[in-house]
Amino acid sequence: MKKTDMIKYLLVGAVSLIAPLAWAQESQATVNWLSFEQAVEKSKTEKRKIFIDVYTDWCGWCKVMDKNTFSEPLIAKILNEKFYPVKFDAEQKEDVVFNGNTFKFVAYGNKGSHQLAMALLNNQLAYPTVVFLDEEFRMIQPLQGYQKPPEFHKIIQYIGFDHFKTIKWETWQMSYKSPYESAPAEKQGSGK
Repeated sequence: MKKTDMIKYLLVGAVSLIAPLAWAQESQATVNWLSFEQAVEKSKTEKRKIFIDVYTDWCGWCKVMDKNTFSEPLIAKILNEKFYPVKFDAEQKEDVVFNGNTFKFVAYGNKGSHQLAMALLNNQLAYPTVVFLDEEFRMIQPLQGYQKPPEFHKIIQYIGFDHFKTIKWETWQMSYKSPYESAPAEKQGSGK
């Protein structure tokens, strides 16, 4: 075997090993998470809605949502472009100053909760819960529970693109086109 042929085979082999790794990294989307304070600060120069993922370290469904929903490229793109995405630990100990109020951690028993989490979740502490605030920090909607990517995409599309301001959810979702579904096929066996 010639030396040039050997180099060619080695290069082809290296590319075939590296290319899938590079593709996997590109396809893995990342939400550019901010602290609550960072999101408020950024909104002073460019107004955007704020998306808050209220979680706890012990919440298993929070971890599943991180892995399955927030890492989904279409969802990460909307969260990064239309919102200031915030990760907020409902049990964090650090104070948060917002709108002239200082929100603190409140201990009870062996645990506790942060006052800001209590305020955002209307004292209904369930995890995961995501919260949408408008550009003036007014509540749009809290949403409890694990959200799968197809349904969550619909929700963030509705809120992120301001459809919620002009059209009711029931009406809007009839015109929503999911990027997760292929073109509707004719129903099999329905006789229609």
